[in-house]
Amino acid sequence: MKAGRAAILLGALAGALAVLGGAFSVHWLEAAGDAAAATRMATAARYAMWHGLALLGAAALGIASPLLVVFFAAGLLMFSGSLAALALGAPTGVAMLAPFGGLAFLAGWLQLAVSGWRWSGARRS
Repeated sequence: MKAGRAAILLGALAGALAVLGGAFSVHWLEAAGDAAAATRMATAARYAMWHGLALLGAAALGIASPLLVVFFAAGLLMFSGSLAALALGAPTGVAMLAPFGGLAFLAGWLQLAVSGWRWSGARRS
């Protein structure tokens, strides 16, 4: 699968999961009175949405690279995924994944910067 298609797929899935996580945070966790879990889930959803949008933007510009997709996928899984898992009652050891997910997000943003620097303005696939 080409990087652009993978970025669109992952970006769209991240957006869908972000909407689901945000709704779950408000309508279930907050309503149940679990403010800490609601905050974790809302943070997971927010990061998933922003990174999903970044993937879609990179794909639209034609600068989505395989490394960008891998880094953001790893970040979504380890950062957003671990926060969501904690909100749903996973063991606290899962939190050890979040910093690695944050580093993956950082690496993805740096990869995006490199791709943007090299971008000529012409659409590529």
